[in-house]
Amino acid sequence: MQTRKELATVGSTDREFFSVQQPATGSRLVTCAAETILFGQPPDIVKGLLSRGITRFDTLVLPDTRERDGSLLNHLEFPLYSFLFVSRGLSEGRKLNLVGDPDAISQALRLLRITLNGPIAAELERWNCDPELKSDWLKVSRDLALKDPSGEVIPVERLFNLLPFDNDHVQTPGVAIQRLSPDCFEITSRGDSVVVDLNNDERILAPYPVVPDYIASGLSKFGIEVLGGASGFSTTEPCSGLVLCFNGDYLLIDAIPFLNQLLVARGIAKNQISALFLTHLHDDHCAMFPLMEMPHRVEVITTREIFNMAMEKLACGLGWQPAVVAEHFELVEVQPGQSINYFGLNIEVHTTVHSIPTIGATFSTPHRGRMRDVCIVGDNQNMARVEQMLKSGIVRESTVENLRRLYHQHFNLLIADGGAGDIHGDPQDALQSQSDRVVFVHVEDVPETLKATFSVVSSGKRYNLIDGDDSVYLIQASRFLSRWLGQTIPNRWLNNLLIEQEIARYNAEDVMLVQGSSSRGAVYLILTGYCDVVRMDQQKRHTVARLQAGDVIGEMAVLSGTGVRNASVIARSPVTVCVFEEQTFGNFIQHSGLEDTLKICWQVRPMVKSLPQFAALSPTVVDSIAVAATVVELAAGETYRGSASSCAILVEGRASADDQPAEAVVAGDEFGWRPHRAARMASVNASSPCTLLQLDGENLARLISDCPQLNYHTRKHLQASCVSEVDWLLGEVPLHQPIDG
Repeated sequence: MQTRKELATVGSTDREFFSVQQPATGSRLVTCAAETILFGQPPDIVKGLLSRGITRFDTLVLPDTRERDGSLLNHLEFPLYSFLFVSRGLSEGRKLNLVGDPDAISQALRLLRITLNGPIAAELERWNCDPELKSDWLKVSRDLALKDPSGEVIPVERLFNLLPFDNDHVQTPGVAIQRLSPDCFEITSRGDSVVVDLNNDERILAPYPVVPDYIASGLSKFGIEVLGGASGFSTTEPCSGLVLCFNGDYLLIDAIPFLNQLLVARGIAKNQISALFLTHLHDDHCAMFPLMEMPHRVEVITTREIFNMAMEKLACGLGWQPAVVAEHFELVEVQPGQSINYFGLNIEVHTTVHSIPTIGATFSTPHRGRMRDVCIVGDNQNMARVEQMLKSGIVRESTVENLRRLYHQHFNLLIADGGAGDIHGDPQDALQSQSDRVVFVHVEDVPETLKATFSVVSSGKRYNLIDGDDSVYLIQASRFLSRWLGQTIPNRWLNNLLIEQEIARYNAEDVMLVQGSSSRGAVYLILTGYCDVVRMDQQKRHTVARLQAGDVIGEMAVLSGTGVRNASVIARSPVTVCVFEEQTFGNFIQHSGLEDTLKICWQVRPMVKSLPQFAALSPTVVDSIAVAATVVELAAGETYRGSASSCAILVEGRASADDQPAEAVVAGDEFGWRPHRAARMASVNASSPCTLLQLDGENLARLISDCPQLNYHTRKHLQASCVSEVDWLLGEVPLHQPIDG
């Protein structure tokens, strides 16, 4: 799809013809006689190109905007694979042109070096890697790396012609590119030009069908839900990503592209995700940026080496220092060959043979006297090739012996790499498996001769090993209520609430509550999925909030006494709710001393949401800020003095500050203690009635530390509004030396 502006600037056919296509939102492909240029590289861009029959491009132009709509926009790994192997750039001796600012180019090369060739010895030593494991990983990476005719590994920088912008201009072999403004470019060739503007794409959507569930599947005590099962080149299916459900909590197994959209399609809220098991860094498994916007800190279960690589990958993608990116996550370190008990879930970790450090795991739990287990092999070279690598001394006998065991022993469910190709597995490897079920990822289909033996993982499938019951939902209800209230609920009140509860399920798109209708004596706690809060105004529908598991619906009607719904609620995905009796819920709030706190929260909530630094936050996070805030009202002529121990933010009104008397204070300006920058010890002088929100500095710092979403958007707002005070940007990075910070 082309915008009107882009169509209007296409050159005349008698001199040069430009074709402008949109292979995926967040990108444009410009083709002329001299060159084909890809502007912007959102996740799974290659799938969008292949679905349109596009297999060749000559130039990549890095976008100025690193992130939009929950996705990074500079995913170069699979475009490089496509250039090297699909359009045969490597065999034909061509190089890919890479255009961008010098720091962005250096970060892109650093990222590709990590994901294509893996870490270098100095990095593994810095991370205190086990010497034998370090030897395995370095030897395997070298053996599987791209090599020149002499057998030497090709450095990633030799795959590109590096073309940095100079004063917003660059000349490629075939065209001239001028950056008119951020993410807006003019391409000129033979006297004609065309303009592409990536800013027109507000939403970044998957370039393949995302088929939603309509019916809530129910929480299991132990099972696997499939977000996707295909390779990074499939045009019809998401990449291989799984979610393990254990006692109602969800553990991601890898973070695949378009994670947010795929979770909505399955009816899994981000509030339900507690952890990520990360196998390795390739783009079809490690697109972790959405987890930086989580309402709570996600634990990353992986080796220290893979975690550090992932933080560096995110840092290079976002342009922030690795230490700052790492603030948004919590590492749960595991080591190959060892087991951990993760809140009752046993996780036994193993290594695989892949082009970069990669792990898999067996997840197990006891149930009625016997173990239930699922083995996820992880990306792995086919076993015939692994055996050859053993004979050549590239891998250890213990590594190969363990892989043989995984393909032969009994599991309730074995999920294996069936992708074939140069660095993936072969379904034949599992022919001797004793497992109850064997299913494959990284492949769209298995050979006809194996279809009566094996099946393929695909988006929307579920594998329940232990079915759930209502007790799972009650555990979730207790946990979500405590989080919503910010305190532990006394057992007797909790029992009183839950004894009369009812579990209700809604299809996607069901109208759950109707604006203007009676409250009918019920309060709803969302247990799974997402809902939209919608108001009708002059025959127009406005989405005023998006709720997810852990949010409460209808509590305002209880305490305000109106008994009337002030908005409709529509299920955005399959939804499960816990329905409380209104009077019982009201008594609980009143007698537990929370009534005044909640009423203040309702009053302050719209003020928090109106501030630019908090506008993108989810309702869960907005409520956390609202509960901690104090409203300060200033009459015209009054003065507020900033304090080093608290942060005051102007909400509305006209005012000036004594440190910048010539400039008006605007909504969102902060005084006193400020997150991520120096305090502003200035006085606010109100020239009209003004409202400020005051937050204790220690409390706000704790909220920022505990809530990745708040941390990220606070930093993002500061970077956009006052980049001179930002000290965490990455800048140019070395290709083969550790990054400090």
